[in-house]
Formats: sequence, structure tokens, C-alpha cells
Amino acid sequence: MSQDPFAEFKKRQRDMWSSFAPTATFTPPVAGHLVKFARIQPGEAVLDVGTGTGVVAITAARSGAKVAGLDLTPELLEVARENARIARHEEIVWTEGDAEQLPYADASFDVVLSQFGHMFAPRPEVAIAQMRRVLKPGGRVAFATWPPEHFVGRMFAFVGRNSPPPPAGASPPPLWGNPATVAERLGASFDAPFFERGVMAYPALSVEHFRLFIERSIGPLQKLVESLAGDPQKLESLRAEFEALAAPYHFDNVVHQDYLLTRAHAR
Repeated sequence: MSQDPFAEFKKRQRDMWSSFAPTATFTPPVAGHLVKFARIQPGEAVLDVGTGTGVVAITAARSGAKVAGLDLTPELLEVARENARIARHEEIVWTEGDAEQLPYADASFDVVLSQFGHMFAPRPEVAIAQMRRVLKPGGRVAFATWPPEHFVGRMFAFVGRNSPPPPAGASPPPLWGNPATVAERLGASFDAPFFERGVMAYPALSVEHFRLFIERSIGPLQKLVESLAGDPQKLESLRAEFEALAAPYHFDNVVHQDYLLTRAHAR
């Protein structure tokens, strides 16, 4: 097997997201929306790609599905196992693994889900091919992503402008939030997709509170802040720019984060 040209990049991603667990506290409502949108049925075999702390996997299991969850970051899988124990769904099978190299047999699942997970795989065509491979005939994929024109997509663009560039050939994650791009990427292997939108409510007393929390729990921004520790003036400027970016989305003590849901049936 040829060497993965993105192996080092993925290792950095794995380490970068190890602090994400506190942020996942705000994602269960999105998981509920996604599982309902995916039309999960009791007894279906479901895979959650990029499961993180397991909120989607556990939600699907509570709907009666037989669930497996996969993530690149072992620290998040430990939290997922504990969440499953608390929710009394210890039957969920958790696996450390890569969205571009799914460790499952062909036609293993009725549904493949992903909540803000597969979008970080550097090669969309590889991730989609893998998701399609493990789906049974007539199976479906459903995922939540961040549109590039709304806050989280703009935040990742902001981080990208201020960070070393990713390896050549890596696709920007927010492109998965553009319906036209999604339809094009799915087109060869899936029927025309259905879309739905929602807003994730992120409680925050002030923009400053929000910025501080994000700096400590969103890996890419955390690494960016750490890289500027020796340049207080530049760090202060970066923080001011972030707060200006977030300010229009913060009202009623909530940062409003728009997301896109996609569902499509395999051909």
C-alpha cells in the first residue's frame, strides 16, 4: 500500500482536536436534528464518521440503531465511551480511525452520518468514496457542515489566513457547507441531495467570553494563539479581529452558528 501523503497532516489534526470536548457540550441539539433528518430507523446499522465525543452516535443508538463510531483522536473517543456509559448505550462500537481509510467491510451500513467531522478530511473525493463503499445498496449518507458564508466558515477562513498553509491538495473544510459543491461531490455515487438548515446556539455572556472559550477548545485557533505567545502586539490584534468577526453573530447572550444538513441516497 502506498504511503498516505497526508499522514503527517492527519497526525497534527489528531493532536489538534484533543481539546475539543468542552465545545461538544453545545452540539447535542444539532445531533438531534441530524439524526431526525437522516430518518434513522430502529435496527439500522449506522456509522458515525468523525464521532468526536459521540453525541451523534449516542443519539442514533437511542433511536434504536446499531451504531459504530469512528474518530481520529483517541482523547475524544475516551469521552465518547464515558458518554455512552452514562447514556446506557455501551453496545456502541468505538474505533480510532481515518475517514479516508474506513476500517469496515464493503456494504456494512444502512446509514453513514457525520457531524462536522468528515469535512476535515483533506481529500473530499476519498472521504466520499469510502463512505459510499461501506454503505449497503440503497443506503444513505447524512451530515452536518459549516457554510463558508456564515460564522464558523468565516472563522476557519480567518484561522487559515493567519496560519501556515495546509499541504498542497488539501480542500478547505467549509466548502462542504456549499450546496452546489456538495451536490457536485456526491453526484457520481448518490442521487440528488436534500438540504436543510439550522442554527446552533452557543451561550456566551460576551464576545470576549466566547473568544476565550474558543481559544481553549478549538484546536486550530488554540494553536494559532500559542504560536503568537511571543508577540503580544500581534496576538492582541488577532484577538481584536476575531471579536469583530464574531460580534454580528452574538446577540441575546448567544453566538448564532448556522449549519447545513445534507442527505442523499446511494445509487
